[in-house]
Amino acid sequence: MTRASNIVLGVFNAIILILGLVAIAMGLYFFLGSNSQCEKGIQNEMLIIGAALFIVALIGLIGSCFGINFFLILYLVVMFLLILGLICFTIFTIFVTNEAAGRAASRTKIMNFNTWIRDRFVNGKNWNPIRTCLIDANVCKSLGNVGVDPNVSNFYKKHLSPIQSGCCKPPIECGFEHENATFWVKPKEGSGVRNSDCRTWSNEQKSLCYNCESCKSGVVDNVRNKWKIMAIANAIFTVILILLYSVGCCARKTSSSSASYTKYTGYRSYA
Repeated sequence: MTRASNIVLGVFNAIILILGLVAIAMGLYFFLGSNSQCEKGIQNEMLIIGAALFIVALIGLIGSCFGINFFLILYLVVMFLLILGLICFTIFTIFVTNEAAGRAASRTKIMNFNTWIRDRFVNGKNWNPIRTCLIDANVCKSLGNVGVDPNVSNFYKKHLSPIQSGCCKPPIECGFEHENATFWVKPKEGSGVRNSDCRTWSNEQKSLCYNCESCKSGVVDNVRNKWKIMAIANAIFTVILILLYSVGCCARKTSSSSASYTKYTGYRSYA
């Protein structure tokens, strides 16, 4: 049993260690070879995640391969904290992405979960790096391949992501004339609506509707959708970690039993 639990624990941690090294390598790649605001934001996350995975896996490998109780105990403590953190983060993700759950949680007066994503990503000075990121990523560039369509309603029916819909074209109520995918002509008599985005729109490719409220709403919707997927991934990963934690507990228990047997009999089996 000792061998089986240690082997399983060792294999899993070897895989995690490799994943950690890959994440560190990707973080260093972005750090050394990119000037993009988007990629510079990714690099820190990759380095932190990679370093955390590497350290945890290394502790687990040492504990499982050499049967050292101290490293197994340290590994289990770190794993427990990681599992607890993932559970808390998954619950928080559900609150900030689900309107009903967020409304119920907001009644506790801890914080307003329904507006947390907007406050964190698009309000105030937080919008500037996001806006720069969108420009660097050329999120509207693909629309240039759509071509000229004399019927503007056909263009609005095309499948666009929330960000493309909010940032790459003026709102439909503005009544702009459609020249091509990224060039729109303002009505000579004005839009006649009180939507500030109608005045904010610019045909300059680095401006477009990146300062529009519709663009910010598109980013919020995109983040909310990504976080919903992340909540599911976190739940699956948490289950895997719980199983791995159980194997670690088994390895710790059998290792302690083996150490006690050696201490009181003076015999150690190397088989």
